[in-house]
Amino acid sequence: MKRKTLDILVGLGGIVLAGLLLVAGIVLTTNANFANDYVTSQLGQQQITFKSADTLTAEERKSACLVEYAGQPLTTGKQAECYANEFIGLHLKTMAGGKTYAQLGDVQTELRAKVTAAQQANDPALADLQKQLADVTAQRETVFKGETLRGLLLTSYGFSEFGAKAAQAALVAYIASGLLFLLGVAGLVHAAATPGTKGFAVPERTNGKENGKELVDA
Repeated sequence: MKRKTLDILVGLGGIVLAGLLLVAGIVLTTNANFANDYVTSQLGQQQITFKSADTLTAEERKSACLVEYAGQPLTTGKQAECYANEFIGLHLKTMAGGKTYAQLGDVQTELRAKVTAAQQANDPALADLQKQLADVTAQRETVFKGETLRGLLLTSYGFSEFGAKAAQAALVAYIASGLLFLLGVAGLVHAAATPGTKGFAVPERTNGKENGKELVDA
């Protein structure tokens, strides 16, 4: 194969690959922008604002992100993660003694059984058991609402992370596209400067020998 032909093929191939990577980068950038805009729009509609710095409790001040975002509106995925884990998660744990919605359901079922038994036996402790049941029921409803909001916020955070990863992948695609384009152009320039008669990897002749072997006239 002629060296000029090889350079042209390699150069054109590099430029074509550069174009494909450029298209991939544009698609990834579009997806990243959509994810960021969507998350910002949806979170902004909730109109959630972090507590101001002067109203944070001692426990809340232990969270670096609650201090960092104090007084700010919640509009980004990172803020949603902070609010879900460090604010809602903290208060749910404090209020329910660390029990989850399912665990509170077990406590609720047990208290209902005790209330039923106390009603049947005219137990004087009935009023106290009924109050305990009402408290646990209220706690469970609050935990359900809190965990639901927490889950939605973490979903927004996850969606924003997909956008961030897409932006990173787009940057890699742009860099690779630029490098391949430059290599492709270099290949074409080299092809233009290479004589059309020059071969590729042609054995050199030295003192009547080719690659260490004696040349035999046909």
